[in-house]
Amino acid sequence: MKKNFIFSIGLCLIVTFMMMCTPQQSEKSEETSVVEETHPLGQASVVDDVSDKNILQVAAGSQAHTTLVAAVQAAQIENVLVNAGPLTVFAPNNGAFDALPEGTVDNLLKPENKSQLATILTRHAAPGSYDIEGLKREATKGRKIYTATGDYLEVVVDGDKITVGGAEIVATIPASNGVIHVVNKVILPE
Repeated sequence: MKKNFIFSIGLCLIVTFMMMCTPQQSEKSEETSVVEETHPLGQASVVDDVSDKNILQVAAGSQAHTTLVAAVQAAQIENVLVNAGPLTVFAPNNGAFDALPEGTVDNLLKPENKSQLATILTRHAAPGSYDIEGLKREATKGRKIYTATGDYLEVVVDGDKITVGGAEIVATIPASNGVIHVVNKVILPE
């Protein structure tokens, strides 16, 4: 018993010594720590250069989606786009945001409009993974796509043209946690 006690004390001393010798990370600025306290990024803060990119990472790496990424950050819904999914996102490109009436985007990006912005953006996300063929099947069956806001978006196929909620799909990008359909229009509530 005395040997166990001495071993435990020795182990505690070694761990304490190692902790004292380990350099502490103090590179975070005061601003960063305030942001993390008021808006923890959770999964969205994980940096992983090995795994396939999730929906948020794909969007963040796209020059055509800088406005969407800024809006997602302003609405503080990053974690929605990084969860395991599967998730289908209808991602408006910068041109889609530019087509909104002047001042709309600037107004939505204001902190006091965060809730409204979050609702608009989550209307562009659907649980499940709908690739192009999946969307065509839903349209053929007359079904609508259920979104994260509880709304339903109509899928229309006209030849090679596919629209969802009135927004035309101009490209499709796979992601590790679902599918991104680039659309040319912001899908607003009717």
